This record gives sequence, C-alpha cells and structure tokens, in this order.
Amino acid sequence: MGRSDIFRALAIVVLIGVFIATLTVINRHPATSIDRDPHTTSSPDDLSAELRRCSGLGQQDAEDPHCQGVWQENRRRFFGRPARPLPPASAPANAKSGEAR
Repeated sequence: MGRSDIFRALAIVVLIGVFIATLTVINRHPATSIDRDPHTTSSPDDLSAELRRCSGLGQQDAEDPHCQGVWQENRRRFFGRPARPLPPASAPANAKSGEAR
C-alpha cells in the first residue's frame, strides 16, 4: 500500500465523519413549527373568490368576459404590477327576465 492510498483512505474516513457529525447536529435541533395566527394571514379577497368561481366553469371560462378580466388581473398581480379594481360581475340572464323594457 502506497502513501497515496493511505491519504485517500484517510480522506474518505474524514469525509464520512464530517457527514455523520453534520447529520447529528441537524437532527439534534428539531425543526420549529410556524404557528400562524388565522387573523394575521391574508384573508381571501374578491379576486380569490372570483378565481375559484371561474376555475369551476371549465371550458365556459374561455368565453366569459368577466372571467377573462379576473385572470388578467391575477396575472397582473402575479407579475408585481399594482392591483386594479375588479370589473363588476354581470347579473345572470334569468334575473333580468322579470324586468320590463
């Protein structure tokens, strides 16, 4: 066994020792859980509710102009642009059937 083989074996033993020591230190301190107060977390806003509603529409979502505006506002917020007010939701067509014109 040459001198370089001894150094190689010693280096492997040292690396294994460092690895074991690191794992021991990491596992010694358990991860702290983050207690989130429900009052401090952001409450779902109108955009979140509209996104959920539009997601449920499926293929109809592609033709709904209100949902297109909601998705556009979601992209605007995602990319860090300032939020704009949502366009008013249009009333269902059957709700206007009782009105006389």
